[in-house]
Amino acid sequence: MPKQVDHDERRREIGDAVCRVMASRGLDAVSLRHVAAEAGVSMGRVQHYFATKDELLLFAFRQISSRVGDRIGAVHSPDPRTFLRSLLLELLPLSPQARAEAPVLAAFLAQAVVEPRLASPLREGGSQMVAFVGGLIAQARPDGDAERDAMVLLAFVDGLMMQMLIGQVDALSAVELVDHQLERVLTCR
Repeated sequence: MPKQVDHDERRREIGDAVCRVMASRGLDAVSLRHVAAEAGVSMGRVQHYFATKDELLLFAFRQISSRVGDRIGAVHSPDPRTFLRSLLLELLPLSPQARAEAPVLAAFLAQAVVEPRLASPLREGGSQMVAFVGGLIAQARPDGDAERDAMVLLAFVDGLMMQMLIGQVDALSAVELVDHQLERVLTCR
C-alpha cells in the first residue's frame, strides 16, 4: 500500500525551514538550496511545493503570521486595560517563541517595503489590529481618539521590538516602557 503523504504538513515543514534560515542568516540567505538543506529534503521536493522563491517566502510569511495571530488570540482578560497590556507584551520578543519569530517578522517587514505581495497582508492585518486595540482603548477610556491611540501604541511596540532585537533595550526595560506608554495613552484626555 502506498505511503500517504500529508502535503500540507510537508509545506509547513518547508515553511518552518525558511523561518529558521531567515532567523539565523537573514532574508538574503533564503534560497531553495539553503531551505532544502535546512528542511532535510531535496531541492526537488522544495520545488515540488513552491515554484519560486517568492511563493516560498509568501507561504512562510503567512505561516508565521498565523502563529503570531494564534498567540495573540490566546491572550484574554475581562479587564480591557489588562487585556491591552497582555496583548502589547505578546507582540514583543519576550517569550522563547516570540524571540524566535521576531527576527523573521522584522525581515519580512523590511522586505514588505519593496514587495507589494508582502505589504498588502501587513496593511490588512495592521488595520484589523488597530481596530481591535482601539476597541480595547475605548473600553478602558471612553473619551479621546481610540483609533489614533491604537496606532501610536502599535507603532511604539513595533519600534520597541526592533530595539530589543538589536540589543538597545532589554526585556525588563521593554515591559517598563510598555507600562509607561500604556499609562500615558489611558490617562490622557
